[in-house]
Amino acid sequence: MKPATNRRTPFNKPYVGDRALEHLRRSLESRSLSGDGPYTAMCQQWLEEDIGCRKALLTHSCTGALEMAALLLNLEPGDEVIMPSYTFVSTANAFVLRGAVPVFVDIRADTLNLDESLIEAAITPRTRAICAVHYAGVGCEMDPIMSIAERHGLSVVEDAAQGIRARYRGLPLGSIGSLGALSFHETKNVVSGEGGALLLNDPELVERAEIIREKGTNRSRFFRGHVDKYTWVDVGSSYLPSDLIAALLYSQLDEVDEISRQRMELWSAYHAWAKRHEEEGRLRRPVVPPHCDHNAHMYYVLLPTGEKRARFLGSLNGRGIGSVFHYVPLHDSPAGVRYGRTSGRLDVTSDASERLVRMPFWLGMGEAFEEVLRIADEALLDEE
Repeated sequence: MKPATNRRTPFNKPYVGDRALEHLRRSLESRSLSGDGPYTAMCQQWLEEDIGCRKALLTHSCTGALEMAALLLNLEPGDEVIMPSYTFVSTANAFVLRGAVPVFVDIRADTLNLDESLIEAAITPRTRAICAVHYAGVGCEMDPIMSIAERHGLSVVEDAAQGIRARYRGLPLGSIGSLGALSFHETKNVVSGEGGALLLNDPELVERAEIIREKGTNRSRFFRGHVDKYTWVDVGSSYLPSDLIAALLYSQLDEVDEISRQRMELWSAYHAWAKRHEEEGRLRRPVVPPHCDHNAHMYYVLLPTGEKRARFLGSLNGRGIGSVFHYVPLHDSPAGVRYGRTSGRLDVTSDASERLVRMPFWLGMGEAFEEVLRIADEALLDEE
């Protein structure tokens, strides 16, 4: 193997389009910089039309959108929410903040999504909701999940943080459950630095969601002329992003088709590169079921063992390639043990978390992409 170089290919480099400064300038000139300004309205309308949800509300983060979802579900201490352990901490934190108990269920070996066949065994009289996390922008098996929820009178929240522009059986992720949450963090496909959105598919939740988002006031009804003054009417907090954030987001939504095309090209190039290594047993590629349209959110590979994963990551990072593993399972974390519980064995979760590597993935990699593949080839072949 060649010695390390000083050059570094970052794991992520946020995309900023040509029109970003123009939209930010317009927002500054409007002097409407706080939440719910003109760009916020434009982004929300775009999301509603593209996703088909009843209402979209921009939030300061996907974490905030999930926290709003937990409030809308009226969760009480001791209530249970079924979710995967292989997810970001916000998925669980949003419900723990209401006193609810995350019930961790194992994931599927193919997509690394919540294993729908294990959900019913996790249901108890305290179960109130299922949180389906669409890993890597590949949809969970929503048909059986929705059927289970209907049989047991449960709500379904879609954590679609990674899922914008992805579909399950033709339906946009985030449009299927009662509630959905998107992320626009700088590591996502469409970014605003920090940011998110709550997607409301149940019309009965819309008015209260607006109240919760506006610090528990009926301010939105006041601005629509439905009341002559606004006041405190419910619990809530400040979940609004600045309209400057919305302006940056809108510049990306305006380019989403081109962003998606370029990301899919990069994902497909990675997938073609990994094919030979998969056939020769050095790694496993991502699995996308035929009824799912993914969005090229990330490219990951699974190494045969945790030891080989560690050496592969060490080789890449030692030579300036910013590759990372992903989640430490929540059920193994100190807070997960304290606040949650597991249902059954989580063998797939534990195994995948020890073997998964995320490859550098950002628009405009150019020659850096070829260097990544060359160094990755050498690292994999050195294992032999």
